Amino acid sequence: MAGAARISTLSGRGIPLRGEDIDTDRIIPARYLRAITFEGIDAHLFEDDRAAAAGGGRPHPIDDPRFAGGSILVVNRNFGCGSSREHAPQAIHRRGIHAIVGESFSDIFFGNAAVIGLPCVSAPKAGIEQLMAAIEATPGTAVRVDLEQLRCDWDGGHLSLQIPAAVRDAFLTGAWDTTGMLLDRYDEVRGVAARLPYVAGFR
Repeated sequence: MAGAARISTLSGRGIPLRGEDIDTDRIIPARYLRAITFEGIDAHLFEDDRAAAAGGGRPHPIDDPRFAGGSILVVNRNFGCGSSREHAPQAIHRRGIHAIVGESFSDIFFGNAAVIGLPCVSAPKAGIEQLMAAIEATPGTAVRVDLEQLRCDWDGGHLSLQIPAAVRDAFLTGAWDTTGMLLDRYDEVRGVAARLPYVAGFR
């Protein structure tokens, strides 16, 4: 499928975000859900947590200059729990995060992330700790997520990853990108539209 975007490997600097049960209200506070588009929502990613961290004299990982330019977020257990707001993965993705590696994810957050092309892959707690420690010890550590091999690699270590087979297949084939699939087969779409009276004007 030429129009659909396939996702197989993603590489970038890691950002370690420690803490279990980080919910969607912390990811994007509810006061920003009134927007009718997602444009600019990334500016408010972890806004309250970032303010609290700055007030305590230490930068939140998103603001920490050691992890500037990072695009692979590393998290702990039950990330994205709480409300079903799709704004949460949108804010993360629009901030430049291309993949999230974690212990586990809320099912709704996981699904909302998948449909915008943001893979969330899981690994055991010990492995996540090893990856976070490596990034913290050597800021700028490059992390590579390989969905084909179900493997995460960095200098000095690697993890085996888990992701539901159907979701992995959607990323690898481009089936997650429904708009791209429609554009790729646009002649068929036009043909179906021409046969529908409520589209063709009841001619």
